Amino acid sequence: MTRRHFRRGLSLVAGLALAGALLPAMSSAEPGETRGVPLGELTATATKVASGLVNPTAITALNDGSGRILIVEKRGVVRAYHPRTGLAAKPVLDISAKVNGADVERGLLGLAIAKDRRVYVAYTRKADSAVTLSRVRLDTGELTELITQPHSEFPNHNGGQLAFGQDGYLYWGIGDGGGGGDPLASGQRLDTLLGKILRIDVDRACRPLKYCVPAGNPFVGVAGARPEIWSYGLRNPWRFSFDPADGSLWIGDVGQGRFEEVDHLAKGKGGANFGWSCKEGPVVFDETRCKDGVTYTDPVFHYISGAEGCAVIGGHVYRGRKYAALAGGTYLATDFCQGTAWAVRKKTDGTYESARIGEFPLDATTFGTDQNGELYLADEQPGGLHRISFARKG
Repeated sequence: MTRRHFRRGLSLVAGLALAGALLPAMSSAEPGETRGVPLGELTATATKVASGLVNPTAITALNDGSGRILIVEKRGVVRAYHPRTGLAAKPVLDISAKVNGADVERGLLGLAIAKDRRVYVAYTRKADSAVTLSRVRLDTGELTELITQPHSEFPNHNGGQLAFGQDGYLYWGIGDGGGGGDPLASGQRLDTLLGKILRIDVDRACRPLKYCVPAGNPFVGVAGARPEIWSYGLRNPWRFSFDPADGSLWIGDVGQGRFEEVDHLAKGKGGANFGWSCKEGPVVFDETRCKDGVTYTDPVFHYISGAEGCAVIGGHVYRGRKYAALAGGTYLATDFCQGTAWAVRKKTDGTYESARIGEFPLDATTFGTDQNGELYLADEQPGGLHRISFARKG
């Protein structure tokens, strides 16, 4: 995929729609509040460690003690990488026969591994392009569908991020259904899963469902609302992650064309409304979608689309051991078109600071961590895997 395709609103990661989101690995060190050097003194670098990936969409640690990480490709294939042996030629999983990867933003979009080693995938179903959450067996490729959400009107804004929170529940991000300007008005609606992050219990089944809805979900018992919803008002939460130190949720939400945003929620804070499509970033986008008396949660960081990029690629808070003294507690993100390494950090007074701390490869689509919390980045073109390192200026 070229950046020209991206700007036409068909990009895998952004879907700007100009015609109008791994289980984060826990560090082997005890999670703590280690804080790095001032952001103005920090630099980040991406070093290529493997090539030959085909449209990578997600990275997650296998967490089986082997040191391997899994890399998801949108065509429906999952591949393994190890620092000593490189990228394995034989896929770990191939479900391409079940996945619609023909459209740029559709395909196999997310993967998460539970503590009991069961594997979950998010993808667009080949039969009808519905965004689908399934449990999968790595040995046979057998899929057990858990949730489907129709998504046939437009090919973009599928979301797709999967991650387990510290509460043991599975979180899944879904885009607003695509098109420009939220034509389905799904961002502020509670009767659809589009434009939401969901929270479900996949350890149990509550018939007729193959999963259970946690009793603490914010819209349980609310008439007309889907009880699976954890937060809403999102456009395309392509990548989100949990901070292993405090369980908080960081979300990179791709903008319509004015602002790219990063949102941050404390552990257990359900029901947040991020504003889309009443708001885009910190400003009103469509006042007809705004309602009196509604509380909107503003981003903790934003930058200008066009001038500073075109699609935010949400990352992770660094909690690894190797660079803890430099980058501990620092959230790292980038942009698909400009490759800026953005650093965001919450200060002790509750406000946030941010800085440009380097340049990453263009066309980056996803971050991930290994079992020790060290960061990796993958780019769509030419299909490279990169290890992230940090240093102090001067």
